[in-house]
Amino acid sequence: MATKIRLQRRGRKGYAFYSIVIADARAPRDGRFTEKIGTYNPNTNPATVDLNFERALYWVEVGAQPTDTVRSILRREGVYLMKHLKGGVKKGAFDEVAAQQRFDAWKNDKQKGLDAVRQAELKAQKVAAEKELKAEKEINEAIAKKVAEKKAAAQAAAAEAAAEAATEEAPAEA
Repeated sequence: MATKIRLQRRGRKGYAFYSIVIADARAPRDGRFTEKIGTYNPNTNPATVDLNFERALYWVEVGAQPTDTVRSILRREGVYLMKHLKGGVKKGAFDEVAAQQRFDAWKNDKQKGLDAVRQAELKAQKVAAEKELKAEKEINEAIAKKVAEKKAAAQAAAAEAAAEAATEEAPAEA
């Protein structure tokens, strides 16, 4: 039986959410599967992946063939790096402790990069919110200025009308 590691679509229309599953190569995309090893949410930035690392590594080692998207997800999560490091341990190039240290160093570096992306996105959102607030304040000030001008014009017109009424009453009395 040829096994595949593939995505199984979930979620609503326009908001896809995927399960990462082990399935027979002949099974349909959303059909039967052997095991669910994680989830993938492409709607967040960066995309969110929740993966059972040990099971994914096991299936890659026993020869399950991932689809292109799943292969890139597994690479990004470090499954293929760990497979490579385990191959180095089997060959005697280094021991398991050194392999784990290399993997941990890679994972920390990767996490720093993801944190930098999140911080940049938060900063961009903050700048956009500040710009929007500034533009809204300018619009509100312009509206307030127009309202003040209208009120001043109405008061001037009322004062002028009162002055005319007073001048008309004054000659009528004389």
